Amino acid sequence: MDAVSDGGRLAVPDALGFLAGRWRVTRTVRDLAGADEGYFAGHTDFGPLDGGLLHEEAGEFTWQGVTRPATRTLRFLAGAEPGTADVRFADGRPFHDLDLRSGRHIAGHPCAADFYRGEFTVTDADHWRSVWRVGGPQKDLVLTTDYVREG
Repeated sequence: MDAVSDGGRLAVPDALGFLAGRWRVTRTVRDLAGADEGYFAGHTDFGPLDGGLLHEEAGEFTWQGVTRPATRTLRFLAGAEPGTADVRFADGRPFHDLDLRSGRHIAGHPCAADFYRGEFTVTDADHWRSVWRVGGPQKDLVLTTDYVREG
């Protein structure tokens, strides 16, 4: 991977190339309306998929004192611009775009009456973070996820 550091961020010329592999994941979920806080710990594998990468996340999520298994699957496909990605849900519905060429990207996703605003930051070759702010009549959340490359 050929990347350049820029102001505390790492510019990534190829999002899919950067993401490929296995990542350790920790996530906090803060409910701003109810003051609850949850925690996810697990891993994410970005494995080969025709036209991109298959994102498979698995771990345990603790919410209100109860810990349960949690999984999610996303598709990261080649984006419209070289080096970018088109992120889709497992069923193929659009989720958001992803452009890490500057080391930072902001994306949005409407979900019914709620709106998800995501900020993605690459700090170095082995660390990146996403922060989703979710607002609307049903949700008032902040989800902060840290990714650390494994192996």
